[in-house]
Amino acid sequence: MKQDIKQLNLRAEFYTPEGCHITELSNTPDDPGLSIARARVEPGVTTRWHRLLGISERYYIIQGAGIMEVGELPPQKVTAGDVVLIPPSCRQRITNTGANDLIFLAICTPRFCNDVYEDIDNRATAK
Repeated sequence: MKQDIKQLNLRAEFYTPEGCHITELSNTPDDPGLSIARARVEPGVTTRWHRLLGISERYYIIQGAGIMEVGELPPQKVTAGDVVLIPPSCRQRITNTGANDLIFLAICTPRFCNDVYEDIDNRATAK
């Protein structure tokens, strides 16, 4: 890893077929141990069931309210300040139950790469 200070650039946000908007905050090959992304889920949206192969993930909820479904746990309410621990290959999805955007950090170890993402949802692809 190289020393750096990265500024938040919301213009770099992109929409994913999973059903959320992502801004990569730190995800580079020269820092393979970790990645951090800002995720934004619009009101009423449920992301697709998915899992990350070989990647541990943590959600740190920054803003909003939702229902988190992870592994075999019962669905649980999440709000600002909550942390969700998601082991490798564990199924997951989140629903925004609030009137405003649900925003959280997705922190992955090792870093997220597209080839570790597995969609396991039987719904048609989100638009």
